[in-house]
Amino acid sequence: MKALESTGRLRELLAGYFRELDRASRERSPRIAWCSSVGPAELLVSLGFAVYYPENHAAMLGAVRKAAQTIPAALAAGFSPDVCSYLTSDIGAFLRRETPLAQAYPGIAAVPRPDVLVYNNVQCRDIQDWFAWYGRELGVPVLGVAAPRHVSVVTPEWLAGLAGQLRGLVAPLEAIAGRRFDLDLLKSVLATSRRGSEAWRRVLEANRAVPAPMSFFDAVNQMAPAVVLRGRPDVSVYYDALLRELEGRIARGEGAVEGERFRFYWEGMPIWGRLRSLADFFIGLRTSIAASTYAHSWVFEGGEEPDPFLAMARNAAGLFIARDDDFKLSYLRDMASRFGLHGFLFHDAKTCPFNSNNRYGLPGRLEKATGLPVLTIHGDVNDLGCFAEERTRTAVEAFIERLEGA
Repeated sequence: MKALESTGRLRELLAGYFRELDRASRERSPRIAWCSSVGPAELLVSLGFAVYYPENHAAMLGAVRKAAQTIPAALAAGFSPDVCSYLTSDIGAFLRRETPLAQAYPGIAAVPRPDVLVYNNVQCRDIQDWFAWYGRELGVPVLGVAAPRHVSVVTPEWLAGLAGQLRGLVAPLEAIAGRRFDLDLLKSVLATSRRGSEAWRRVLEANRAVPAPMSFFDAVNQMAPAVVLRGRPDVSVYYDALLRELEGRIARGEGAVEGERFRFYWEGMPIWGRLRSLADFFIGLRTSIAASTYAHSWVFEGGEEPDPFLAMARNAAGLFIARDDDFKLSYLRDMASRFGLHGFLFHDAKTCPFNSNNRYGLPGRLEKATGLPVLTIHGDVNDLGCFAEERTRTAVEAFIERLEGA
């Protein structure tokens, strides 16, 4: 893989973020909120919380291939092997008193202890049960909102209901934070978050260029600020710099994949423990993964709402994972046109049914609608026991041979 120069700055950003959390945990100030990835992070930031994301920690466990050691501890505690391997990886690591943060950032011994856990279950049920387990284990309050799923049209009633639930979080969070809610501050944090989201969108849009200057395997690492630093001004600053680097590659005709022949879309979750080997594999095939649902899921749509609670509700409502298959089909058709794709790869993640969109016939409908071939890869986000790499490589090679013969 061609290293992006911006990655050095990314490491600095993330090191600062995790060390801030560790200091807050040791000093018990500021208060710490654990938040789901699409939870109301901006509300928490406006109330002065330091915000930590267990899903990010779980992805780290997958990426450093520690999940095989931590998942069994969660299974022994009563969790099914069929539930989210993010959940079982993370809870298993907690039970074993392990964290990859300790190796990445010497001096950090454990994940930060929360004062409250806050979720939005729009993505799946598992996030709610995941946070509930920690609430019982640690004796801290758990707050959350319940959002409709499989939505075709986002209605005013849909938004109003979710916005009302979000407003209902204010009073209990004020009590835990020990400070009063400030509406204008929330608006300011949301404006900052919107700038970061738009900057990330511009980075992803750079991949409309041929050859694509960045791969999916870059993007799943580069998206970290959009996930864990939402509401902070350094997000847009970082992505503006990354965009300049990508624009330099475009000007030089330099792609993430040298001699790019084909451009694919990755639908579904990453296979964290095989990112590098898969990246090298596709480079060898001179095939770029130019766009993905996963990376684009961190471009939020609610920024123009004047009511900040409606804005946060629309951010959740716009998520691909929350929409029905008719919406998803239309979205994927548009992505095929925008990014000049030659085919789609669907990842059927064994323990992530809510973000595996191949299970109800969508790949066949998409192939018919676009005329582009679709291949389903079977694996998982963190449980590598579900992923047969050699079989997958053979299937992808045959898929590309099909394109070559077209």
